[in-house]
Amino acid sequence: MARMVNCVKLGIEAEGLDEAPFPGAKGLEIFENVSKQAWKEWLGKQTMLINENKLASFDPKAREFLAIERTKFLFEGNSEMPEGYVPPKV
Repeated sequence: MARMVNCVKLGIEAEGLDEAPFPGAKGLEIFENVSKQAWKEWLGKQTMLINENKLASFDPKAREFLAIERTKFLFEGNSEMPEGYVPPKV
């Protein structure tokens, strides 16, 4: 049976992650409060932010920026797109 969580992002009970996405307190907080669906949505947003802002994963400032944006997206309900973002044409 799937582990269920009250997802803070979606505001519903949904299937939880199988494991914490990374070690530490923040990873545990996400594991306990974020659903698989919301985490998948974050990964898509994170990819878009990396591409739009030309971020390098090894850059400490980029990692800090993504951590702040992750908190905004998952826990604060803020899902604004970067300034000047143009969605891809389908």
